[in-house]
Order: sequence, then C-alpha cells, then structure tokens
Amino acid sequence: MRVLVTEKIADGGLQRLRDAGHEVDVQEGLTPEELVATIPGAHALIIRSATQVTASVLAAGTDLIAVGRAGIGLDNVDVAAATECGVMVVNAPQSNTLSAAEHTMALLLAQARNVPQASEALKAGRWERSKWTGVELSDKTLGIIGLGRIGKLVAQRALAFGMKLV
Repeated sequence: MRVLVTEKIADGGLQRLRDAGHEVDVQEGLTPEELVATIPGAHALIIRSATQVTASVLAAGTDLIAVGRAGIGLDNVDVAAATECGVMVVNAPQSNTLSAAEHTMALLLAQARNVPQASEALKAGRWERSKWTGVELSDKTLGIIGLGRIGKLVAQRALAFGMKLV
C-alpha cells in the first residue's frame, strides 16, 4: 500500500508505517498541480494543515482509500467530495489538546510571575529580584470560556494550582 505524506510528520510515525509494510512516499511542499500529478497510485494520503485536498485531488486519486489529517481541523479537506469518492477522512482530534492546555498554564504563570520582564532585565545585566516577584495563582479566579477538550484540561490544572473557576 502506497502512503503519500505531503507534510512533515514525526519520524516515528513514518517508521511505524514502514514497519507495517507500507511504501511511504514523502513529498513535502507540493503545489496543487504537483499533488494532482503525484496522487495517482496512492492508497492513503497523510496531511497536516497546508495541503488542500480538493475535489480535483480526490478525483485524481483513483486508488485513494483514506485521507489522514495529522491534526484537529478538516477545513483543508473537501469532505463532501471525499465521501462521494468513497474515501474515508480521519483526523486526530486529541492531537494537541494537552499541549494547548499546558501552554495556557505556562502563559498564566509567566504573566503572574513577570517571567518575560524579569528575563529581559536579567539579560540586560540587571538583577531586580524584588521588582518582579509577581503574584501567586492560588486563590485567584480564572474564567474559562468553553469547557471542551482543552478547557476541561485547563480547568483541571488551574484547580491543581488552587485557583477558583468561573
């Protein structure tokens, strides 16, 4: 089975495909025209967010069984055209939820503790420890708009810091 990969994915993921006996064809940075010319003979297409999987791409991929989006959204895939062609479209809805929640907490901590300002002062040779003490997150109130996958993880982490939630 030929798997066409048009954007960077982890080397470990490519190796798993090879170990499963697939022919992995990595061709990053294809133009839409090059993708249409390259996709014939591919049984699966793995993309991220830059590759546009249009009706013309799907029509050219006559052997295509599946399109895999290494990420959450499918806005770059014509799902209706894929369905018409009998091509399964899958994504990775949990792919960056933990990273996004952890990044949110990192930004909260950086803001509360004046990390960027203190870092710049230190790089400039100024040790101004008392100026950048900041505040603790404990007992502070955090408003979270939306408790989807990421919001729930942020809420759990905020509670672990002793924050109040609204």
